[in-house]
Amino acid sequence: MTHLPILPIVLPMVVGAVLLLMRGSMNFKRGVSLLATFLQLPLAIMLLLRASEGTLVYTLGNWAPPFGIVLVVDRLSALMLFITAVLAFCALLFSLRGDDAAGRNFHPLFQFQLMGITGAFLTGDLFNLFVFFEILLIASYALLLHGAGSARVRAGLHYVLLNLTGSALFLIAVGTLYGVLGTLNMADLAIRVSQLSPEEQPLVGAAGMLLLVVFGLKTAMFPLYFWLPRAYSAASAPVGALFAIMTKVGLYSILRVYTLIFGEQADSLAFMVNEWLWPLALVTLLLGALGALAAATLSGLIAYLVVLSVGTMLAGLAIGTPEALRATLFYLMHSTWITGAFFLFAGVLQRVRGPRYAARLIAGPALPYPMLLGGVFFLAAMSIVGMPPLSGFIGKLLLLSAVGTGQQAAWLYPVVLGAGFLSLVALSRAGTTLFWRQTEAAASAEPIDALRMTAVLLLLLASPALVIFAEPVLAYLAATADQLLAPQNYIDAVMSITPEASP
Repeated sequence: MTHLPILPIVLPMVVGAVLLLMRGSMNFKRGVSLLATFLQLPLAIMLLLRASEGTLVYTLGNWAPPFGIVLVVDRLSALMLFITAVLAFCALLFSLRGDDAAGRNFHPLFQFQLMGITGAFLTGDLFNLFVFFEILLIASYALLLHGAGSARVRAGLHYVLLNLTGSALFLIAVGTLYGVLGTLNMADLAIRVSQLSPEEQPLVGAAGMLLLVVFGLKTAMFPLYFWLPRAYSAASAPVGALFAIMTKVGLYSILRVYTLIFGEQADSLAFMVNEWLWPLALVTLLLGALGALAAATLSGLIAYLVVLSVGTMLAGLAIGTPEALRATLFYLMHSTWITGAFFLFAGVLQRVRGPRYAARLIAGPALPYPMLLGGVFFLAAMSIVGMPPLSGFIGKLLLLSAVGTGQQAAWLYPVVLGAGFLSLVALSRAGTTLFWRQTEAAASAEPIDALRMTAVLLLLLASPALVIFAEPVLAYLAATADQLLAPQNYIDAVMSITPEASP
């Protein structure tokens, strides 16, 4: 249990390296990769239980902060690990029916992607957040191109160029903060930001706003979201599903940095960030719904729904109350798993309809087992739109309840409800086209695969599960929101570590 916090990083790193060197059969590689990904689940659950007792700090090499590198497990990071573990297992399970064989080194890249994601959630150091960002981005570049195709190459080029620009800006912001404050440990940064002199505040404020631009690019916030629909819709189904957590890494970074480093102790910057975040969140939400309405493929429609979900969660962050953060975290869980399931379901439809029709929203051949496929599509669509009694409805209801009755409510209600209506229209039109408008051809290009459908259903069942277990889930999320808004506990947990007391 002493080294538990580092295991979610070390496990995919070691397994990825071994798989990269391994020259055995594909089935053996699949077994090793699936086992390693499955083991992330019990690790995440143990860290969830441990985080409920208090913040856990792990010092690498027994070097005490702020000089040493630390991993920090609190309620938020443990929650993100659990969400990632469930999503990754289902995405990898789906890929075992041949998607992983469409290109080279799928399984090592998948593990390195997991390493980058889990490391970003666990690190307590701003520079190492940059390092883990680069690890997950390098793996995602190759995974996006997995299976080749001109559409993926074009989407990959935009994706790489924009993220390289974001990485350069991230490095400039980190260098500026280190030059002014002399540290990059997040807890130590929080202390030093609260003690800034008037002469240093403008430079640190500029670095803070630059970080918001970087995280906004990773999150796909307006006007930095244009890369996402093309990249996500071009990716293979399991890669698109795994990418559902990628925007949440940026969202997590915003939540972590602007509640811890630039929280109450940096009132002027926190106010400036919220002033920008609120209108950008509403525009992102609305444009995501309009993009879904105009999408020509099911995967493109889902990609725009990811943008819509980003806008919804950013609105919750901008409100900033404990109730709004609780609603945001609930909606984060819901949207990650349901959009992941939807990407996988689009992959099933592509194979059943054949390469001519794939997931294009045009009339195609009659589908086998129409009740099964139609039922899965209906459940996913109703959940992602937010129709009662599914989890999307609870998330939106919590958010609307948290906004109160002021000026923010006057903006949020029509935008959220209007975007929900537009997404309902878009999904209704897509379902009508896919399941009712059919040509004479009735033969499917490929039968429905049981393992692929199992992966889809496992993720999709998260929606009713979140409803059934809403009470304990919301209790945990409420405690997480309270912990985020009281950053002094995080700071004390990290800065009280000494070399003798650390693992």
